[in-house]
Amino acid sequence: MDKLNVFSSKDLAKITQHRSGEIKFGEKIITVPIDENWIEFITNCEAKFVLIGLPEDIGVKANLGRTGTATAFESTLKSLVNFQHNKFCKGSELIALGEIDFSKEMEISKTLDTTIKEDRKTLFSLVENIDKDVSFVISTIIKANKIPIIIGGGHNNAYGNIKGLALAKGIPVNAINFDAHTDFRIMEGRHSGNGFTYAFEEGFLKKYFIFGLHENFVSKSVFNTLKTIEERVKYVTYEEMAVRKTKSFSTEITNALKFISSTPFGLELDLDAIPNIPSSAMTLSGFSVEKARHFIHLVGKEENACYFHICEGAPDLDLSNNNHLTGKLIATLILDFIKSKKPNEN
Repeated sequence: MDKLNVFSSKDLAKITQHRSGEIKFGEKIITVPIDENWIEFITNCEAKFVLIGLPEDIGVKANLGRTGTATAFESTLKSLVNFQHNKFCKGSELIALGEIDFSKEMEISKTLDTTIKEDRKTLFSLVENIDKDVSFVISTIIKANKIPIIIGGGHNNAYGNIKGLALAKGIPVNAINFDAHTDFRIMEGRHSGNGFTYAFEEGFLKKYFIFGLHENFVSKSVFNTLKTIEERVKYVTYEEMAVRKTKSFSTEITNALKFISSTPFGLELDLDAIPNIPSSAMTLSGFSVEKARHFIHLVGKEENACYFHICEGAPDLDLSNNNHLTGKLIATLILDFIKSKKPNEN
């Protein structure tokens, strides 16, 4: 695939800050040798996890959101390679495959005005192109018997992830989404607000659970739609668990897993569900980082959890002197997921 920029060991070495007496994660992360085919290499490699970046914010723009998610993967990688390689999590368990090159699409999107109908249609078309690239790469990684960890971009990429998983498994698959929104809006053209809708209607998504939905952010029409398909799409709201406390966080995770975990499923996490994290739909109210990490641990350890996608983080929207922290958080969540797959950590 010519749009995949495959990382080399030199790429990681440039951003790894070596220190005497320490072994950094970046010194042990596996990369594809320059003279080898990436598909053959990851197929034969013992490492279980494959890291892939999606540096785009076209889906967010098409959804009339605030752009900035294109830099999340770069920020994440700079933090991840400088974590410690130790007994709890080893860099050698991860293949840093690379990132899909969306630079041409990004250049086109910069010239488009979302208030102009034809321009927005062009954005929808660009997202469709992104869908094809994402679904191909994710399907290929899963067919190689690996677990993709997908970082960056808008939640439009849930569609490509779900389609890729479904194509690799040859059956419709499930998904669980830690999110303040359903991303199950109408099929008006592809964007970050309807990835799950398209996956559902096209037969790739069988069952879908939204965890921590914010009641104030969902339209009446979407709630009406969910009611008609409640046997296949379920949710629990943030307010039920954290405000009114009529439902328990841990019990609802158990219920969600009963609903989706008996067959292959994808784990989706939207950073706009966590307070004060720079994102296209940043919130001041939501589950804490610790709750999100615990959620990832409990869901990730399920045998049928086939991929992990972290989206909507937007370091560019953080104007403080600590704008590296979004990437540091994403890197932490990545390691939580990897650790969840270890028998001795469960």
